[in-house]
Amino acid sequence: CAREGGTEESVGADGGGDAAAAEDDDSGSLVEGNVDDIDPKEWMVPPQCIPVHANVVTYDWSKMYEHTNFDVIMMDPPWQLATANPTRGVSLGYSQLTDVSIADLPLPKLQKDGFLFVWVINAKYQWTLEQFKKWGYEFVDEIVWVKVTNSRRMAKSHGFYLQHAKEVCLVGRRGADPPGLRDGAVGSDIIFAPRRGQSQKPTEIYQLIEELVPNGRYLEIFARKNNLRDYWVSVGNEVTGTGLPPEDVAAYEDKGAVPGARYGAGVQK
Repeated sequence: CAREGGTEESVGADGGGDAAAAEDDDSGSLVEGNVDDIDPKEWMVPPQCIPVHANVVTYDWSKMYEHTNFDVIMMDPPWQLATANPTRGVSLGYSQLTDVSIADLPLPKLQKDGFLFVWVINAKYQWTLEQFKKWGYEFVDEIVWVKVTNSRRMAKSHGFYLQHAKEVCLVGRRGADPPGLRDGAVGSDIIFAPRRGQSQKPTEIYQLIEELVPNGRYLEIFARKNNLRDYWVSVGNEVTGTGLPPEDVAAYEDKGAVPGARYGAGVQK
């Protein structure tokens, strides 16, 4: 899973897709990254998860869409904020991506029929609705995650005018309903769940998606180590939790910046 996303506290995280380049070995089997080189104590991968350690901006997505399409795609983009210090009291621990980089993701090639779930910050709500149309999606619903404490009180945190205690995920549909879609409404559009690590989303969103489209083909873009889940393909530059993918490291050493990144970590000073 590679991450370039983050909507924590109306701040977008750039979980740069760190999909490790896939290549065919001599036996003809597909090899994704150097998983065997990572200490399993540091990186526990669910047995049925397919993590791809790569920068989503530079990753060759044709390796996926030429072979399969996905019923559900979810992403938590690392939205670029207006300034390098845009939010009172919030420290960004990730890089951000421009709107252009996010708009250039080949979602129409990765999905012909199915649902797209996009976590948004307040400043990108309208942009995302407009981008849905450009990608060929119709807006069909939204999910609100209300963050709570262990005592079930609202977990209010930083904001600009008002303290924030929620995050919003917009839902779009492209083409026809995916095979296996449940008849009738499922779950709820409100999730009450504890606040987690920076940009980490609640487990309930995955459960809701899997209930909506059982046994589906699921893709998460801008995934991170703490988002890995069985039966999901997870693409991002933080899926290992051990640093950037080799191509991003080389780019940083050569040019002082990660491809596509703006402000924050991995950006030239």
